[in-house]
Amino acid sequence: MAASGALALAMLMLGCQSRPLPPVAMAQQVDLPRFMGDWYVIASIPTIFERDAWNAVERYQLREDGRIDTTFTFLKGGFDGERKTMTPVATVREGHGNALWGMQFLWPFKADFRISWLDEDYRMTVIGREKRDYAWIMARTPDISEADYDRLVAFLARQGYDVSALRKVPQRW
Repeated sequence: MAASGALALAMLMLGCQSRPLPPVAMAQQVDLPRFMGDWYVIASIPTIFERDAWNAVERYQLREDGRIDTTFTFLKGGFDGERKTMTPVATVREGHGNALWGMQFLWPFKADFRISWLDEDYRMTVIGREKRDYAWIMARTPDISEADYDRLVAFLARQGYDVSALRKVPQRW
């Protein structure tokens, strides 16, 4: 009897599994030269390295070979915190309108990096990953309106991200 109860419970659990989520959205076409430059991190579902980041800025610079030098700087723990810098190199993956990158922090590994949403004026963007474990809301200025922020959070929620894990990044310049 216990075995049949366990089997019934297992079948019930399998039947309740959710369907796989569709792929994370990507911007249809990214004009790389226009995308280059400084982006302030407004909020993120952070990696372990940026959980206590303040004044976080991501800078992209297109190289002649088509790869992208990335400089991520932030202050650790507060506006008077130690300045930290990471310098991964991105490779644009073909066939995705320049919206899918491989971000290499450590050779030979390349992390999934997707420009999921980009406004037509290149003022705001949402970066995500297929695993939905990390995400970044970024802008060309250190702050955005609450209405824009709420709209971008709603976009992430529709993509299947746990938006309760979002952390606003303090910015003061």
